[in-house]
Parts: sequence; structure tokens; C-alpha cells
Amino acid sequence: MKTAIIQKFSEVYETDNDVRVFFAPGRVNLIGEHTDYNGGHVFPCALAIGTYAAVRKRSDRVVQFFSMNFEKAGVIKTSLDELTPAADGRWTNYPMGVIWAFKERGMELDCGFDMVIYGNIPNGSGLSSSASLEVLTGFVLKNLYGFDVSNKDLALIGQYSENNFNGCNCGIMDQFASAMGKADNAIFLDTATLDFEYAPIKLDGAKIVVTNSLVKHSLVTSAYNDRRNESALALKMLQTVIKCDTLGDLTEEEFDANADAITDEVARKRGKHAVYENQRTIKAVKALKDNDLELFGKLMNESHISLRDDYETSCPECDILAETAWSIPGVIGSRITGGGFGGCTVSIVKDEAVENFKEIITKTYEEKVGKKPEIYVVEIGNGPCEIK
Repeated sequence: MKTAIIQKFSEVYETDNDVRVFFAPGRVNLIGEHTDYNGGHVFPCALAIGTYAAVRKRSDRVVQFFSMNFEKAGVIKTSLDELTPAADGRWTNYPMGVIWAFKERGMELDCGFDMVIYGNIPNGSGLSSSASLEVLTGFVLKNLYGFDVSNKDLALIGQYSENNFNGCNCGIMDQFASAMGKADNAIFLDTATLDFEYAPIKLDGAKIVVTNSLVKHSLVTSAYNDRRNESALALKMLQTVIKCDTLGDLTEEEFDANADAITDEVARKRGKHAVYENQRTIKAVKALKDNDLELFGKLMNESHISLRDDYETSCPECDILAETAWSIPGVIGSRITGGGFGGCTVSIVKDEAVENFKEIITKTYEEKVGKKPEIYVVEIGNGPCEIK
């Protein structure tokens, strides 16, 4: 990939002198969805696929972007003195937002740069192409300009830029998984404290399989912000009868005993998902440590049902993928992953069942939806790096 992106850089900017190449991964979340802004736990892992950047400093204040994924858009040119989001929501809002967020922290660039981007995360798939691009940009700025920031800082900066520059009230999970990824490990993260531990993923005789519904989602334009507001309303109503700082503080029993305080029926459903999903995530990580894959898979399935019925962030296409997967022998568990409203499912599938899984999922989805889904057997990768 390094050779190809440098070659493209040379074509676009007519030189490849002093070009450096960087990478940041996408992520898949095994369990713990919409808990990250509710003070709960998440369990994502970085992927071996992600976003690449070839970059070179300039001597002026100009910043130029080119994406190999959107070549028709050509070079998008801006200035360090014009750090405002484009109204059309173009992809360059993500790296521009990170530059802006660095400036907000007192880290101002003394000159601009030229950049070529290439991502092999399917756009709109729910595998965090935006967070990958944010972490990548932060890692580029750290290394190109010598800023003293940790990878954890990069995650927080990425989230801040997406919240305040791009207008999506996302939690910390996506950026944290990309910035802090470790090969062959998932990250068990307490989003209330940012305490975390790496949990080895030992799927003896099984694989992680991601299936793309091809229904593209956009967290900014979807009902994502609505869900966050509805969860906040549930918390506010619960706080009138029980002491808690976040929904993640509560057990299922505590929630059930006080749920009547949530007089808004929709908010009650959202609150139930946040509480139960957090507890499912804690149980799932313990199950993995106990080598109880069957329980892990059962909790994944329950997570999908909750996202479908209580949080209502699934979609008919992802329901078809998950429900079909549940009926296939050798599938340990399957659920929608990511922000929802489209995107992908993640499944744990026994080695000997992978080909049968692909065949049945493809056939059923084509019959019911009229599209051929994209299916990837994924590897867990490391966080951001410079490709020497």
C-alpha cells in the first residue's frame, strides 16, 4: 500500500520528496453498543484494515487533501486560517476538525501540508472510517509537528472534534479503539473513567466475521443524537429516585426497581438498553476469560435483540443478517455492530462453518433484499503507526 499511495501523491502533487506514510485502524465492537456515552463498558478491537495517509509539510498556510476513495472530488484546498466545517458535510471535515481541536488545545500548526488519503474500510459500514481518519490525522500531526500527545490524547481529541466541529455527539469508543488497538486483543474499556484492560481474543477454532449490509449510515444525519438525548432524559428521571451519575452505574435489578420513574415510554426503553447492555458487556468479558464462548455468543444475540427492540438502532437488513446467522450451525453469536441505522453485523463463526455461513447469508440476503452482502473474515490489528 505504501508504494501505491506515494505514487498517487507524486501524481497529484508532482513530487514525492519528504513524503511520510501513516496508518490508523478501523474497529469492530464485539459487544457494548451505545454504552460509551452512557458511562458504561465497551469491548471493541482494532482491525487490520483502516486508513492510510501520505503527507508532506508545506512552507505556507495552505492545507490540501486528496482521497483515492473519492478521486472525482479532486484536490480540496483550504487554509489553516479558515478552520470551519464545510456545510456539505464533505469528508475533509474530519481531518480539518482534528486540526481545529489541536489548535483549541494550544497546539497550532506553523505551516500547512499536502495529504493523500486511502481507506480500505467500506464507507458508511459502521466500522469507524471517520474515527480512523480522525486518529490518523492526530497521529500525523503528532509526528509531523512534534506535538507532545499520547495515543489516549489522540482519542479524546478525535472525539472532541467530532462532537464540536462535526456536530455528532459520539462517545469515546471508536477513537479509543483505533488509537489504543493491540493485535489479538480487544479493549475492555470503562468509558466513565477511561480505565481499560487488554483482553486476549483466543477464539480457538473460530473466526470473527463481519458482514456489510451495504446500507450506509451517517451518524450526524441519523437519529444517533436523538438516542443520546433520550438516554439523558432516562437518566435525569431516574436521578429523582435513585443516586447515580450515569446509566452505567446501575444493575439490571436497580433499573427495574426504579424504571417507573421514567414516565416517557421511549426514554424508558433507551434507558433499559443502556443498563442491560452494560451488564451484558461485563458478563461477556468474564465469559471470554472463562473460555465460555457459548455464553459470549448468547450475550451477543441478546445485544442485537435489545438494539432492535429497545434502542431501535438496527434496520431490517441487519435484522435479516443477524437472524439468518442465528439459524446457521456453527455460528456462536451474531449482532449489529457500530452506531446502527445500517452498517455491519459481527459474528463469531466456527472455522468449519465459515464457508457455509458465507453461502447461506449471501443466498438469503440476495433473496430478501436484492443485494449481495460483503463478507470479511477480519484480523485484530494494532493502533496507529508510521509505515517506514
